[in-house]
Amino acid sequence: MTELVVTLAVAAVLATVAVPSFNAMIATQRARTYASALYATLAKARSQAITLNANVTLRPKAGGWQTGWQLLDANNNVLDDYTAATGINVPGPPATVIYRSSGRLPAGAAPMFQINTTSGSTMIHQCVSVDLSGRPYMQATPTC
Repeated sequence: MTELVVTLAVAAVLATVAVPSFNAMIATQRARTYASALYATLAKARSQAITLNANVTLRPKAGGWQTGWQLLDANNNVLDDYTAATGINVPGPPATVIYRSSGRLPAGAAPMFQINTTSGSTMIHQCVSVDLSGRPYMQATPTC
C-alpha cells in the first residue's frame, strides 16, 4: 500500500509540472492550425479566381478574422466557410482580400495577418502574408 501511495504522489508531481508545457503546446498548435487554414483558404481563393476567371473575395465573419471567414465568388455564393477556434486574436488585418481573375491582388493591397494566442504569460505568434502576385506565405514570427 505504501508503494502505491508513493507512486501516485510521484505521478501527481510529474503531472503538475507537465501541465504548463501542455498548455503552451496547445496554444502553439491552435495558432498553427488557424494559420494553416488561412493559408490554404488564400491559396484556394487564388485558384478559384483563376479557374472561374472572376474576382473572388475572402472576408471575415461578424466579429472579425478571429471568428472565421467566408470565401465568396463574384455572385456572392459561398465557396468556403471557416469557423475559428476560441482563443485566437488577429489584430488589424484588412476588411477583405480580393483576388482578381488573374490570381493577383489589386495594387498596394498585400494583406498580412498576425495571429496571436496566449499560454499563461507567453504569447505565440504566426504570420500569414500575401504578396501582390497572390501567393500566400506562412511563418512563425512575432512580426509580419
